[in-house]
Amino acid sequence: MSRRSLISEALASALNDPAPPPATSEPTPAAPRTNFTNKRLEAFGEAARIVKRPTIRLKPSECSVWPGNARDYSMLDEHRLRSLIDSILAEGSNRVPAVVRRTPNAELPYELVTGTRRHWAIAWLNANHYPDIELIAIIEDLDDEAAFRLADIENREREDISDLERGMNYKAAVDNFYGGVQLRMAERLKISKSQLSRYIALTEIPPALVSAFHSPMDLQAKYAEKLLPLLRDPAALAKLEAAAEQIASEQSFRRSGDEQPIAGPEVMARLLKAMVAKGRVQKAAIESPVGAAIGQVEKDQQKILTLSLSPSDLSVDEILAVLRPIIERAKICTAKRR
Repeated sequence: MSRRSLISEALASALNDPAPPPATSEPTPAAPRTNFTNKRLEAFGEAARIVKRPTIRLKPSECSVWPGNARDYSMLDEHRLRSLIDSILAEGSNRVPAVVRRTPNAELPYELVTGTRRHWAIAWLNANHYPDIELIAIIEDLDDEAAFRLADIENREREDISDLERGMNYKAAVDNFYGGVQLRMAERLKISKSQLSRYIALTEIPPALVSAFHSPMDLQAKYAEKLLPLLRDPAALAKLEAAAEQIASEQSFRRSGDEQPIAGPEVMARLLKAMVAKGRVQKAAIESPVGAAIGQVEKDQQKILTLSLSPSDLSVDEILAVLRPIIERAKICTAKRR
């Protein structure tokens, strides 16, 4: 079962709550709400305030999608939302309301603040044999900063939003709503400044490097800490871009052949490996006692020794006897002999 957002749980809970009993002459102490979700929501004014709003029904075509939401609407598709589409179809609509605000001077009467996936799924159903299904929504009077915080509450619990999408969303918000001050934004959102900085740092990674990853979902915020210092060096940047281009080409080849993509950790390892300078490599033939070549030895400036052996008639002991003086001359053994 997928994780549900805090705001979604609160909305669902509020819609199912029975009406409060009428007041009596002898007041009785109200039982405290101990629901964990409600305790979490106490920190978010907008979320706590909207849970008991009446709902309306509207068509997705009546709503524009607010661009301040972290989710990239263009990346949604039937495959990604299949389970949600089936759920809405089974229940006749979305169980958890979306949040919209009125836009009196715009072409459409409403703007969607939260519920992007629900909006897309119902729009898809309307266009595919189910024109009568409507979007259940709550109307809220929110400015852009409040809308951003409300959307962030819901999106923070979603696992299908990439760190890069969050980073781009946070970068725009810190400039638009918080005067470019990350600390102010972190305090407002009640997240750590270091966490916020990691997300925003991802937006500094060039598109050429991003393309090396099979999906933006594979590009994790922690990767920025290793890549960003390298990007400041033009020579290092050139090496990274060359490696990324090769990896991106391999990713494309694998997609065309329905093969497994190169996973994010492996992409990252290959990018970092491209930064290891081999320098000048010394090569020499490995010869048998009778002078026949049985392989090759390579040693780079970092004293890394690479041995390549060819098939021969020598026994294991004879091969080891040939290799022993080569290894000793290479002086790669750092352990002191007693």
